[in-house]
Amino acid sequence: MPLKLPKSLAIKCSAALIAVSLSPVTLQAQSVPLDDSHLDVIPRTAEEAARIAAITAPTTDFSKPQRFEDKPAGAATVRARDDADAFSQSSGNITFEDELNFKVGNGLFRKIWVSAPSSTLASDGLGPLFNARSCQRCHIKDGRGHPPENADDKAISMFLRISIPGTTQDAIPQIEDYLATLPDPTYGTQLQDFAIQGYPAEYKLGITYREEVVQLADGTEVSLRHPTYSADDLGYGPLHPDAMLSPRVAPQMIGMGLLEAIPAADILAGADPEDADGDGISGRANIVWSTVLDKPMLGRFGLKAGNPTVLEQSAAAFVGDIGISNPIFTAGAGECTDLQADCQAAIHGDGDAREFEIDAVGLDLVAFYSRNLGVPARRGVDDPKVLQGKKVFYETGCTACHTPNFVTNRLNDQPEQSFQLIWPYTDMLLHDMGPDLADNRPEARATGREWRTPPLWGIGLTEQVSGHTYFLHDGRARSLLEAVLWHGGEAQDQRDKVIDLPTKEREALIAYLESL
Repeated sequence: MPLKLPKSLAIKCSAALIAVSLSPVTLQAQSVPLDDSHLDVIPRTAEEAARIAAITAPTTDFSKPQRFEDKPAGAATVRARDDADAFSQSSGNITFEDELNFKVGNGLFRKIWVSAPSSTLASDGLGPLFNARSCQRCHIKDGRGHPPENADDKAISMFLRISIPGTTQDAIPQIEDYLATLPDPTYGTQLQDFAIQGYPAEYKLGITYREEVVQLADGTEVSLRHPTYSADDLGYGPLHPDAMLSPRVAPQMIGMGLLEAIPAADILAGADPEDADGDGISGRANIVWSTVLDKPMLGRFGLKAGNPTVLEQSAAAFVGDIGISNPIFTAGAGECTDLQADCQAAIHGDGDAREFEIDAVGLDLVAFYSRNLGVPARRGVDDPKVLQGKKVFYETGCTACHTPNFVTNRLNDQPEQSFQLIWPYTDMLLHDMGPDLADNRPEARATGREWRTPPLWGIGLTEQVSGHTYFLHDGRARSLLEAVLWHGGEAQDQRDKVIDLPTKEREALIAYLESL
């Protein structure tokens, strides 16, 4: 299953150019025809479209589960395990041959990379700067990362993105609505807290918290922790005075191939950037530049939907998180910038028979693995308390952003993702979440207050898989209730309704979320 890429992608780029390519350019959704050219799509018939409209119509009956609601990934749904491997199963409808590809991809996902030169030629090329030595080190058990528990905590999967404001000169003339940003001249687009022997790490992550007590209508008090982030012990001099920092915790990995297979037209149908219907919800699409296809595409992956496909998301993580060059992002020095001369001059692991530190076949296998991590079946879907919580979820307006279901494209070459009724509870769009959650750092079309609606499937298994209950983009919320109470901006009305809920209805809402 080799990866086919344009020859132009094999050209060696400087780290600075790679850094720019990781901040995709954007266009107005209205002026750009967005399609699913990353997929081999079989067009829907009129009869199929009618069936899809009927089965995805919003429900008003909360006395029983909806048809197929217990299978959030359709035929790709997997059994709900009761151990930490619940997120590490392959799609439930995968073939025996592709199960082997999945396992090889899993091996590459878990591979511990080492610095070059090394006798293990297939595994060298780490860094020189990095955040982790493997994909699995951030996405532990394919689940959520967490912020540090204390100053000495090394078992984290969190880092800071960094950029500086651009100008109109940095925009591309034929592209509208571009929020121009540039890499920090010294530190690039991402701060790395580790380095290979003989080189300084870029920084140490600092976090302090301020607690705020919120009182609910029934008298319950909930404490929210407001984080303040700092880049301490800088290894290459000061940050740019206009540097913008944004915290990132690794998200869970399940169902990514199904999210990639949702028709772009169905996602865009939910966008309402001017709030034309007056409901206070103004979802917008992030439009990003596909390096592989050399065209604008709908952003789907990343906390601000900054990458269009699983493949490009994987390639960006390899070069940014581990310092591993690949056929899409080819810099052997990873995120080292031109101002980090010693880092640029380090020995790299590319240039051998692989050409890059991970070759096209290996990258494709990792993307295949990521695309086929199965979504566990729902638990307690017909429990009366869960059904009551579902009614609360709908009536408080949570479905305005957390769209319950879609039907994926019918595909020629991806049977696992082809024509599945899925229940991810996301509209895949950007929403203004208010000043308290703002990172004040733009990314493509996303402003400093906007985030992509995260999928909710599997959220109730977070503690089982990851050993914690930390949520949101930076793990500040220590429970699902705290996560809800952090909602602001477009979701302020929904948050306030949850605050005013009677105790039993609020508990039912949490039970429903835990069943997803």
